[in-house]
Amino acid sequence: MEGAPAVPRLPPHDPGTPALSVVDMHTGGEPLRIVLAGCPEVVGPTLLAKRRYMRQHLDHVRRRLLLEPRGHRDMYGAVLVRSELPDAHLGALFLHNAGYSSMCGHAVLALGRFALDFGLLPAPPAGARDARVNIHCPCGLVAVFVACEGGRSCGPVRFHSVPAFVLASDLMVDVPGHGKVVVDIAYGGAFYAFVSAGQLGLDVCSAKTRDLVDAASAVTAAVKAQCEITHPDSDDLAFLYGTILTDGKDAYDEEPTTNICVFADEQVDRSPTGSGVTARIALQYHKGLLGLNQPRAFKSSATGSVFTGSAVRYVLLFFSQEAECGDFKAVVVEVSGQAHYTGAASFTVEEDDPLKDGFLLK
Repeated sequence: MEGAPAVPRLPPHDPGTPALSVVDMHTGGEPLRIVLAGCPEVVGPTLLAKRRYMRQHLDHVRRRLLLEPRGHRDMYGAVLVRSELPDAHLGALFLHNAGYSSMCGHAVLALGRFALDFGLLPAPPAGARDARVNIHCPCGLVAVFVACEGGRSCGPVRFHSVPAFVLASDLMVDVPGHGKVVVDIAYGGAFYAFVSAGQLGLDVCSAKTRDLVDAASAVTAAVKAQCEITHPDSDDLAFLYGTILTDGKDAYDEEPTTNICVFADEQVDRSPTGSGVTARIALQYHKGLLGLNQPRAFKSSATGSVFTGSAVRYVLLFFSQEAECGDFKAVVVEVSGQAHYTGAASFTVEEDDPLKDGFLLK
């Protein structure tokens, strides 16, 4: 438009409230909003303490970033913080529509690219085809491997998970409206309930998203009411994050198996769910359906995007083939996917705006 300023500038806003500058990405269709600047300092001696501090004192930042009118009910975010771990290049707090996660695989895949491209770690040596990024997540340190060329990211990204394990398998859970349902509970940095959608009278590949959300939410509520979730290391990690409905094809096949994840406050993951793939591979390994280093493809019923994964032995993480995780046998899982940049933005606040802290449309 003639007369418009050549250089973008911020619109009128409260000068006492810094603009939130972000970079937006997506992995397999699942969005990630990464905060570059404008978030007050998140304090605490450990990453889990920082997570508690943000929840108690800075939740308005999450709401402004993710909820309407700046976001939507399925937006996802990450705030980068310093880690207390000497080997970590960065720490990450994961934000969703109801609070704060302990792990997010799609975000880790995107943050691997972001960290390399934005100089959050030393440049890889000349000719390197992979750059390793150590990301401290609330669940622990996650190693990320970013395909690169000339020091910049290119192509797919993969990560090696924290130890993943099965908490309970073949549980009979009474789900209102559906009766007795067989449920597995597994951990891939976060706890998920796994149910074949066929038990609920649904086809995960063709059912309406609303029907899948309602069914998964009913399972989540029932499991929370009837099952105790415990983590061997930290009570901060001992909660059910959501339910993953599957096509029931857990036995190994070269064709992808399809699932959809409903987490937090009925938030729908557009990707195959990185931490969910981690937990599902641990479950398949536990049941003898998948061997070590046997790759499997997982497809999102929402977008058709695909992650690949396998249970691996990775000696640089100082894990053996089966790492003991408390009283549980665990496996380290490698998950691979593709992340893309979608833009950048600055979000401002006007003090007299009654909806400045966002709202969630039910």
